Amino acid sequence: MSQRPTTAVVLGGSLAGMLAAAALASVADRVTVVERDALPAGPEPRKGLPQARHVHQMWSGGARALEELLPGVTGRLREAGAHRLPITTDMVALSPKGWYRRWAESHFMLLCGRDLLDATVRAQVLADDRVELVDRAEVLGLDGRDGAVTGVRIRAHDDAERTLAADLFVDATGRASRAVQWLTGLGLPAPERREVDSGLAYASRLYRAPEAARDGFPVVNVMADPRSGGPGRGGVLLPVENGQWLITLLGTRGGEPSADTADFDRYAREELRHPIVAELIAQAAPLTDVAFTRSTANRRHYYERMPVWPENFAVLGDAVAAFNPVYGHGMSVAALGAVALRDVVRRHGWGSPGLARRIQKAVARPVGAAWDLAVGQDVFFPGATESGPTRRERLLARYVDRLTLTSTGNGRIARKVTDVMSLERGAQVLLAPRVLLGALVGPLKPPLTAPPLTAEELKVAGLR
Repeated sequence: MSQRPTTAVVLGGSLAGMLAAAALASVADRVTVVERDALPAGPEPRKGLPQARHVHQMWSGGARALEELLPGVTGRLREAGAHRLPITTDMVALSPKGWYRRWAESHFMLLCGRDLLDATVRAQVLADDRVELVDRAEVLGLDGRDGAVTGVRIRAHDDAERTLAADLFVDATGRASRAVQWLTGLGLPAPERREVDSGLAYASRLYRAPEAARDGFPVVNVMADPRSGGPGRGGVLLPVENGQWLITLLGTRGGEPSADTADFDRYAREELRHPIVAELIAQAAPLTDVAFTRSTANRRHYYERMPVWPENFAVLGDAVAAFNPVYGHGMSVAALGAVALRDVVRRHGWGSPGLARRIQKAVARPVGAAWDLAVGQDVFFPGATESGPTRRERLLARYVDRLTLTSTGNGRIARKVTDVMSLERGAQVLLAPRVLLGALVGPLKPPLTAPPLTAEELKVAGLR
């Protein structure tokens, strides 16, 4: 007697949804992805992803998960123009405690435009015959009984309504997720929730890099200082495909950049802690007007702590926790969450009691690591929370400040910090005795007084 085919439905066809589909396609017979937008065939903008106009990066922890889910995808991205930049070798970064040195490679980042990343991932996922896409379809709600989700109601672009049944439903609809309403509609309590909102605004613009700087130029990052007592201001330059630089200027409540294209250069030169980003902008040719967003709050739902969780339903990606994008962790957390989803289903098997709850707890682990990194900084900006940082957050911040300072002049400690930042290892590595001792001793080299660009980089960027 043959077994009944196993099926899954993924709500949301953005990066988190496609990675969830890839994860489930390896353990299910059929996966259906439901997406509100009409998804483009190639790397083109779409209405439901306005944040694509701003800087994105995939830390190596996420990139390894991405490759595990979709073998060969990294090579396809590189062939399409994505950059693989070693950390901290190809980073020119001004931390709140000074310029980082460019130590030997410890980890890496994958850099490209979000449209290219999504299109490359989407093409590989949908090439799998086990995955079906239903786009231009609105999710109306969940059906359930006896503590389990049994179906999802959708409305197609022709206004026809139908209910999809499956063994597992995964919500990957991002910041706009209605999972809380769906769960309370099934008679479940609302989850614990926390929001830390620094009031950060993003203004981004795409540039044509100077011809000689179109291949191999480092990331440039002037970081905001969360403990200055006032608004934080920063700027990031990411080399992306087609010889372009994607530049984002950012400021927290009271120090936001303008949405006015005419003010972009002024903000970069006058408001940031160092003018290096403005100096590089002056050597490049603008390709777009400014894109602006305020959708940057850290927001987390603690679904894994709920006393009761329905069978057959899980939440993934930004629908669980959305992060301030300045730290670049959202996509990596989605990839790691998709791997966790796959591994739990493999380990426990379809239909096992409590499977969905196990998935939710496993997904929470990479979420927690990125959440602590983001909130541990943002909670110090004025107005980020009603009560300000907790005592624990203040104590941790002092230690992080010491590690940051030490990292500017100690390569071994810098590597441990990037172990955590890249989501390759958990924060516990920063409490190892040798790291504690290194932080106590402090930096072994004197502080840098200028951006650590090489003579050749200065030359090709037109700065010398």
